[in-house]
Amino acid sequence: MSQLPQLVSAVTLGDQAYTAIREAIISGALKRGERVTERGLAESLDISATPVREALRRLEQDRLVVREGPRSVRIAKFEDEELREFTMIEDALRALAARLAAEKSTAAQRREMAALLDKTDGLRKQAEEAGADSPDGRDLVVSILECMRSFHALVDRASGNSTLIQMLHMVDAFGADERRQSVLSEVSSDRRDAVIARYHQHRAIFDAIAAGDGDRAEQLMHVHSKTSNTSRLTTHPST
Repeated sequence: MSQLPQLVSAVTLGDQAYTAIREAIISGALKRGERVTERGLAESLDISATPVREALRRLEQDRLVVREGPRSVRIAKFEDEELREFTMIEDALRALAARLAAEKSTAAQRREMAALLDKTDGLRKQAEEAGADSPDGRDLVVSILECMRSFHALVDRASGNSTLIQMLHMVDAFGADERRQSVLSEVSSDRRDAVIARYHQHRAIFDAIAAGDGDRAEQLMHVHSKTSNTSRLTTHPST
């Protein structure tokens, strides 16, 4: 099992453990179908088993782990049809978040989105210079993907709807590893133009949000999310 980061604060260790394990699942550090134990996770996080147990209960509710025994779980693995349905839910929720962000976002939130897109533009230029097939280029692509995740998180928060944000938090984890692997595969293939087109869609979505055009922001986000998810499922079907 991959080493997880050590936790140093004694406050809300259950929350910290939940966040750390969830991120390990999303990033692929904990593999789909991998069996893990409370003791092993606790040792990796350098904490006691009690907060890990609490975190795993929450992850069970999120459907990211499946209980196998009193002290062990397996990282959830989803069938093609399940992933397809998850993406349909995600497409609808992200489109709604974009509409609400256009209607409710603050000037500070829009500045943060713009700064993140500017940063991503710089990373994209570096990736083109390095070559997407090179180790540096692939690392830069991963950084770009993280920036895009952050962009979507900013849009979600700008929606100002706590229920919607919680629902997006849950569906975001489904298929996240497949999403990352799909992008890495596509930038090294003849589908690179499609990846670049989806990348530019973020700027168009931002422009609609900044203009307060909820209809257009919703439409653009729905198309973007559906296109990205369709490509991911096609490139990496589950096994």
